[in-house]
Amino acid sequence: MNLADIPLAQPGDTAATPVPTEADMRRDLAALYRLVAHFRMTDIIDTHISARVPGPENHFLINRYGVLFHEMRPEDLVKIDMDGRPVDPGDPETTNRVNAAGFTIHSAIHMARHDLACVVHTHTADGMAIACRKSGLLPITQHALRFYNRLGYHAYEGIALDLEERARLVADMGPHKAMVLRNHGLLAAGSTIAEAFVNIYFLERACQAQVKATAAGEELVTPSPEVCERTARQFERPTAQAYCQRVWNAALRLL
Repeated sequence: MNLADIPLAQPGDTAATPVPTEADMRRDLAALYRLVAHFRMTDIIDTHISARVPGPENHFLINRYGVLFHEMRPEDLVKIDMDGRPVDPGDPETTNRVNAAGFTIHSAIHMARHDLACVVHTHTADGMAIACRKSGLLPITQHALRFYNRLGYHAYEGIALDLEERARLVADMGPHKAMVLRNHGLLAAGSTIAEAFVNIYFLERACQAQVKATAAGEELVTPSPEVCERTARQFERPTAQAYCQRVWNAALRLL
Protein backbone atom coordinates (compact mmCIF):
# COMPACT_ATOMS: atom_id res chain seq x y z
CA MET A 1 0.00 0.00 0.00
CA ASN A 2 1.38 3.39 -0.98
CA LEU A 3 0.21 5.70 1.81
CA ALA A 4 1.63 8.70 0.02
CA ASP A 5 -0.80 8.12 -2.83
CA ILE A 6 -3.95 7.49 -0.83
CA PRO A 7 -4.83 11.10 0.12
CA LEU A 8 -4.93 12.21 -3.51
CA ALA A 9 -8.47 12.88 -4.67
CA GLN A 10 -9.79 10.68 -7.42
CA PRO A 11 -12.75 11.15 -9.78
CA GLY A 12 -15.83 10.01 -7.95
CA ASP A 13 -14.21 10.31 -4.51
CA THR A 14 -16.59 12.91 -3.10
CA ALA A 15 -17.28 13.55 0.55
CA ALA A 16 -20.92 14.49 -0.09
CA THR A 17 -22.50 11.38 -1.52
CA PRO A 18 -26.24 10.86 -2.03
CA VAL A 19 -28.13 8.98 0.67
CA PRO A 20 -28.45 5.40 -0.63
CA THR A 21 -31.86 3.92 -1.29
CA GLU A 22 -32.95 0.44 -0.27
CA ALA A 23 -32.36 -0.68 -3.86
CA ASP A 24 -28.80 0.69 -3.65
CA MET A 25 -28.19 -1.15 -0.40
CA ARG A 26 -29.57 -4.41 -1.79
CA ARG A 27 -27.36 -4.18 -4.88
CA ASP A 28 -24.20 -3.34 -2.92
CA LEU A 29 -24.87 -5.88 -0.18
CA ALA A 30 -25.40 -8.64 -2.75
CA ALA A 31 -22.12 -7.55 -4.36
CA LEU A 32 -20.37 -7.71 -0.98
CA TYR A 33 -21.58 -11.29 -0.46
CA ARG A 34 -20.10 -12.23 -3.83
CA LEU A 35 -16.82 -10.48 -3.06
CA VAL A 36 -16.54 -12.29 0.27
CA ALA A 37 -17.01 -15.52 -1.69
CA HIS A 38 -14.39 -14.42 -4.25
CA PHE A 39 -11.84 -13.86 -1.47
CA ARG A 40 -12.65 -17.26 0.09
CA MET A 41 -14.13 -15.99 3.36
CA THR A 42 -17.26 -18.16 3.28
CA ASP A 43 -18.42 -21.11 5.39
CA ILE A 44 -20.95 -22.81 3.05
CA ILE A 45 -24.33 -21.28 4.04
CA ASP A 46 -23.23 -20.09 7.49
CA THR A 47 -21.95 -16.64 8.51
CA HIS A 48 -23.73 -13.52 7.43
CA ILE A 49 -23.47 -9.94 6.25
CA SER A 50 -26.11 -7.32 7.04
CA ALA A 51 -26.81 -3.73 6.06
CA ARG A 52 -29.06 -1.11 7.59
CA VAL A 53 -31.94 0.01 5.38
CA PRO A 54 -32.01 3.83 5.11
CA GLY A 55 -34.86 5.35 7.10
CA PRO A 56 -36.14 5.60 10.68
CA GLU A 57 -37.68 2.11 10.84
CA ASN A 58 -34.51 0.33 12.04
CA HIS A 59 -34.85 -2.39 9.42
CA PHE A 60 -31.88 -4.26 8.07
CA LEU A 61 -31.10 -6.67 5.26
CA ILE A 62 -29.57 -10.10 5.80
CA ASN A 63 -29.11 -13.17 3.62
CA ARG A 64 -31.88 -15.65 3.01
CA TYR A 65 -30.60 -18.72 4.80
CA GLY A 66 -29.48 -21.38 2.35
CA VAL A 67 -28.24 -19.16 -0.50
CA LEU A 68 -24.52 -19.52 -1.19
CA PHE A 69 -22.59 -16.26 -1.08
CA HIS A 70 -21.32 -16.47 -4.65
CA GLU A 71 -24.89 -16.62 -5.99
CA MET A 72 -26.43 -13.88 -3.83
CA ARG A 73 -28.82 -11.50 -5.59
CA PRO A 74 -30.58 -8.37 -4.28
CA GLU A 75 -33.86 -10.30 -4.09
CA ASP A 76 -32.20 -12.97 -1.92
CA LEU A 77 -31.81 -10.47 0.92
CA VAL A 78 -34.51 -10.51 3.60
CA LYS A 79 -35.58 -7.26 5.25
CA ILE A 80 -36.21 -7.80 8.95
CA ASP A 81 -36.98 -5.61 11.95
CA MET A 82 -35.11 -5.52 15.25
CA ASP A 83 -37.25 -8.37 16.56
CA GLY A 84 -36.18 -10.61 13.69
CA ARG A 85 -39.55 -10.49 11.92
CA PRO A 86 -39.52 -10.29 8.11
CA VAL A 87 -40.99 -6.99 6.97
CA ASP A 88 -42.07 -8.05 3.50
CA PRO A 89 -44.55 -10.86 2.82
CA GLY A 90 -43.14 -14.30 2.12
CA ASP A 91 -42.82 -17.84 3.40
CA PRO A 92 -40.75 -17.91 6.65
CA GLU A 93 -39.44 -21.36 5.70
CA THR A 94 -38.26 -20.41 2.22
CA THR A 95 -38.06 -16.85 0.89
CA ASN A 96 -37.98 -15.21 4.35
CA ARG A 97 -35.90 -17.69 6.33
CA VAL A 98 -32.90 -16.20 8.17
CA ASN A 99 -30.25 -17.66 10.44
CA ALA A 100 -31.21 -17.21 14.11
CA ALA A 101 -27.61 -16.75 15.31
CA GLY A 102 -27.06 -14.25 12.53
CA PHE A 103 -30.03 -12.24 13.76
CA THR A 104 -28.69 -12.19 17.32
CA ILE A 105 -25.23 -10.95 16.37
CA HIS A 106 -26.23 -8.45 13.71
CA SER A 107 -29.26 -7.00 15.46
CA ALA A 108 -27.10 -6.33 18.52
CA ILE A 109 -24.73 -4.14 16.52
CA HIS A 110 -27.41 -2.43 14.41
CA MET A 111 -29.52 -1.59 17.47
CA ALA A 112 -26.64 -0.01 19.36
CA ARG A 113 -24.37 1.42 16.64
CA HIS A 114 -26.35 3.65 14.31
CA ASP A 115 -23.03 4.91 12.97
CA LEU A 116 -22.48 1.54 11.30
CA ALA A 117 -24.34 0.72 8.09
CA CYS A 118 -22.91 -2.75 7.45
CA VAL A 119 -21.73 -5.68 9.60
CA VAL A 120 -19.73 -8.68 8.32
CA HIS A 121 -19.23 -11.92 10.26
CA THR A 122 -16.92 -14.71 9.05
CA HIS A 123 -15.62 -18.13 10.10
CA THR A 124 -12.39 -18.38 8.12
CA ALA A 125 -9.72 -20.86 9.20
CA ASP A 126 -7.19 -18.13 9.95
CA GLY A 127 -9.75 -15.92 11.66
CA MET A 128 -10.80 -18.81 13.90
CA ALA A 129 -7.14 -19.61 14.60
CA ILE A 130 -6.51 -16.09 15.88
CA ALA A 131 -9.79 -16.22 17.83
CA CYS A 132 -8.39 -19.25 19.70
CA ARG A 133 -5.14 -17.52 20.67
CA LYS A 134 -5.09 -15.90 24.10
CA SER A 135 -2.96 -13.06 22.73
CA GLY A 136 -5.39 -12.43 19.88
CA LEU A 137 -4.24 -10.35 16.93
CA LEU A 138 -0.60 -9.32 17.32
CA PRO A 139 0.73 -5.94 16.07
CA ILE A 140 3.28 -7.56 13.77
CA THR A 141 2.13 -6.43 10.30
CA GLN A 142 1.00 -3.19 8.75
CA HIS A 143 -2.40 -4.81 8.14
CA ALA A 144 -2.72 -5.65 11.83
CA LEU A 145 -1.73 -2.13 12.88
CA ARG A 146 -4.88 -0.83 11.23
CA PHE A 147 -6.63 -2.40 14.26
CA TYR A 148 -4.06 -1.55 16.96
CA ASN A 149 -6.02 -0.80 20.15
CA ARG A 150 -9.07 -0.63 17.89
CA LEU A 151 -10.29 -4.21 18.13
CA GLY A 152 -12.83 -5.67 20.54
CA TYR A 153 -12.84 -9.21 21.94
CA HIS A 154 -15.96 -11.13 22.91
CA ALA A 155 -15.82 -14.34 24.97
CA TYR A 156 -17.50 -17.40 23.50
CA GLU A 157 -20.93 -18.17 24.99
CA GLY A 158 -22.04 -20.97 22.67
CA ILE A 159 -24.06 -20.60 19.45
CA ALA A 160 -25.46 -17.07 19.54
CA LEU A 161 -29.13 -17.89 20.10
CA ASP A 162 -29.61 -16.12 23.44
CA LEU A 163 -30.82 -12.56 22.89
CA GLU A 164 -29.38 -11.58 26.27
CA GLU A 165 -25.93 -11.97 24.73
CA ARG A 166 -26.54 -8.91 22.55
CA ALA A 167 -25.74 -6.46 25.37
CA ARG A 168 -22.44 -8.20 26.02
CA LEU A 169 -21.56 -8.24 22.31
CA VAL A 170 -22.10 -4.48 22.12
CA ALA A 171 -20.16 -3.81 25.33
CA ASP A 172 -17.20 -5.88 24.14
CA MET A 173 -17.14 -4.20 20.75
CA GLY A 174 -17.05 -0.78 22.41
CA PRO A 175 -16.38 2.11 20.01
CA HIS A 176 -14.50 -0.06 17.52
CA LYS A 177 -15.42 -1.21 14.02
CA ALA A 178 -14.00 -4.71 14.34
CA MET A 179 -14.04 -7.51 16.88
CA VAL A 180 -12.68 -11.00 17.43
CA LEU A 181 -15.33 -13.46 18.58
CA ARG A 182 -13.30 -15.81 20.77
CA ASN A 183 -13.27 -19.46 19.62
CA HIS A 184 -15.64 -18.43 16.82
CA GLY A 185 -14.53 -16.00 14.15
CA LEU A 186 -14.27 -12.38 13.07
CA LEU A 187 -16.63 -9.42 12.89
CA ALA A 188 -16.03 -6.18 11.01
CA ALA A 189 -18.29 -3.24 10.27
CA GLY A 190 -18.30 0.11 8.56
CA SER A 191 -20.24 3.31 8.16
CA THR A 192 -20.63 2.22 4.53
CA ILE A 193 -20.63 -1.13 2.78
CA ALA A 194 -17.33 -0.12 1.20
CA GLU A 195 -15.71 0.49 4.59
CA ALA A 196 -17.04 -2.80 5.98
CA PHE A 197 -15.47 -4.61 3.02
CA VAL A 198 -12.11 -2.92 3.59
CA ASN A 199 -12.18 -3.73 7.31
CA ILE A 200 -13.02 -7.42 6.93
CA TYR A 201 -10.53 -7.83 4.08
CA PHE A 202 -7.59 -6.37 6.01
CA LEU A 203 -8.57 -8.05 9.29
CA GLU A 204 -8.64 -11.40 7.51
CA ARG A 205 -5.31 -10.74 5.79
CA ALA A 206 -3.75 -9.73 9.11
CA CYS A 207 -4.89 -13.04 10.60
CA GLN A 208 -3.51 -14.98 7.65
CA ALA A 209 -0.13 -13.27 7.99
CA GLN A 210 0.04 -13.94 11.73
CA VAL A 211 -0.75 -17.63 11.32
CA LYS A 212 2.07 -17.94 8.79
CA ALA A 213 4.53 -15.84 10.79
CA THR A 214 4.01 -17.74 14.03
CA ALA A 215 4.14 -21.12 12.27
CA ALA A 216 7.84 -20.56 11.51
CA GLY A 217 8.67 -20.74 15.22
CA GLU A 218 11.12 -17.85 15.10
CA GLU A 219 11.08 -14.78 17.31
CA LEU A 220 8.76 -12.11 15.92
CA VAL A 221 9.70 -8.49 15.29
CA THR A 222 7.15 -6.09 16.80
CA PRO A 223 7.19 -2.31 16.21
CA SER A 224 7.30 -0.04 19.24
CA PRO A 225 3.96 1.01 20.78
CA GLU A 226 4.60 4.54 19.51
CA VAL A 227 5.00 3.33 15.92
CA CYS A 228 1.97 1.06 16.25
CA GLU A 229 -0.24 3.93 17.40
CA ARG A 230 1.16 6.29 14.76
CA THR A 231 0.37 3.76 12.04
CA ALA A 232 -3.17 3.20 13.33
CA ARG A 233 -3.75 6.95 13.24
CA GLN A 234 -2.43 7.12 9.69
CA PHE A 235 -5.19 4.71 8.70
CA GLU A 236 -7.70 7.15 10.24
CA ARG A 237 -6.68 10.03 7.98
CA PRO A 238 -9.44 12.33 6.65
CA THR A 239 -9.37 10.61 3.25
CA ALA A 240 -10.02 7.14 4.69
CA GLN A 241 -13.60 6.98 3.41
CA ALA A 242 -12.52 8.07 -0.06
CA TYR A 243 -9.91 5.29 0.00
CA CYS A 244 -12.58 2.73 0.97
CA GLN A 245 -14.77 3.87 -1.90
CA ARG A 246 -11.84 3.60 -4.30
CA VAL A 247 -11.16 0.04 -3.12
CA TRP A 248 -14.86 -0.79 -3.48
CA ASN A 249 -15.08 0.59 -7.01
CA ALA A 250 -12.05 -1.48 -7.99
CA ALA A 251 -13.41 -4.63 -6.32
CA LEU A 252 -16.74 -4.30 -8.09
CA ARG A 253 -14.94 -4.72 -11.39
CA LEU A 254 -14.22 -8.30 -10.33
CA LEU A 255 -17.95 -8.96 -10.55
